Amino acid sequence: MTSTQVQGSRRTLLNKVPEVTLYFWLIKVLCTTVGETAADFLNVDLGLGLSGVSVITGVLLAVALVFQFRATRYVAGLYWLTVAIVSVFGTLVTDNLTDNAGFPLEASTILFGVLLAVTFVVWYASEKTLSIHSIVTRRREMFYWLAILFTFALGTATGDLMAEVLGLGYLVTGAIVVALIAVTAAAWRAGLHPVLAFWFIYVLTRPLGASLGDYLSQPSDQGGLGLGATVTSLIFVAAIVATVVYLSVTKSDVTSGGAVARAEEPARGGLWQTVVFLAVILVAGGVGYTLRTAALQDDTSVPAAMPPAPGEPARPAPAHTSPLGDVSTFRGITQDTLDLLDAGNQAAATSRVDDLEIQWDNAEARLKPKNRTEWTRVDGKIDKVLRELRATSPDPAGERDALGALLAALG
Repeated sequence: MTSTQVQGSRRTLLNKVPEVTLYFWLIKVLCTTVGETAADFLNVDLGLGLSGVSVITGVLLAVALVFQFRATRYVAGLYWLTVAIVSVFGTLVTDNLTDNAGFPLEASTILFGVLLAVTFVVWYASEKTLSIHSIVTRRREMFYWLAILFTFALGTATGDLMAEVLGLGYLVTGAIVVALIAVTAAAWRAGLHPVLAFWFIYVLTRPLGASLGDYLSQPSDQGGLGLGATVTSLIFVAAIVATVVYLSVTKSDVTSGGAVARAEEPARGGLWQTVVFLAVILVAGGVGYTLRTAALQDDTSVPAAMPPAPGEPARPAPAHTSPLGDVSTFRGITQDTLDLLDAGNQAAATSRVDDLEIQWDNAEARLKPKNRTEWTRVDGKIDKVLRELRATSPDPAGERDALGALLAALG
């Protein structure tokens, strides 16, 4: 591999990113899956909370980027470790905006889409190329990693918007994403600008990986395989390590000097293709979003009541209402959980709160359009209940306080 000269007196480096091969996309999807499941594991299973996980991941990302920038060539292990950490951090950026700041996923999708577009515009204005095969200066490397971060954040927001707000679920969302990737790949084969095709698919692999992770980790009664976030994360980390070790030995993803030189040649038709391509995506997405939200607003169904906890007598749920409509099902499960705690049955209470999470997630697409502010408020209190009940060393007083606050929020 050789270095490539770049206009000006800026320092030139060996290309710092891998060749785009089947292995590239395989590890990318694996990393995005780990980003989804690892964020859930650290946030919920370990009870660190979004803020705590974000700080830890941010520090790890800063350290990884320091080593990545100090390297003078592409190192498979270092590069993909950085991508994996970016995937977790990008997921947390969107989750923090949604859960902590109450930022709608629609707004997050637009925000990160604009930030990504601005990054590309400034990158091209400065370097006259967006090719990933010519990351041979510090400035290009900075643009590259900034774009990577925004693609993960945008992919997270888009995937969550489809799966949760629009109620499509992870399987349908995954199927839609696979279809879009296939169409884009076919368009690239037919002459679509390679840089446009690459970055669009790069964004789409984020919701694809998240859908795969959700399918593997979610309980069977939610349509998943029930492996859990811990097992799913370990499986995919092992797969990433095995693939990276293979690439480190074979060097099959190292960019050749000729490939870098070809990447410096000006490509044609990129601007008009980008305009047309994005116009089609925006129009199709806008129409689909409008039709789906209209259908959800017309849906007046209520969730079926969950069965009582083991040993608990069945009792009719009162018709408590809130700006979200009938929330008596959620009140009933919350009260069951509190009763089990009062009886000293921590294990049963922790099990019962799983029903609350399942019902709430299933009802999100129907409830959220009714009153986003109220939904966000209640969702935050449910997250607090889940963290308290699932803590490694549960605090009974904290659990009761969280459940009481949720009962009050539910009317």
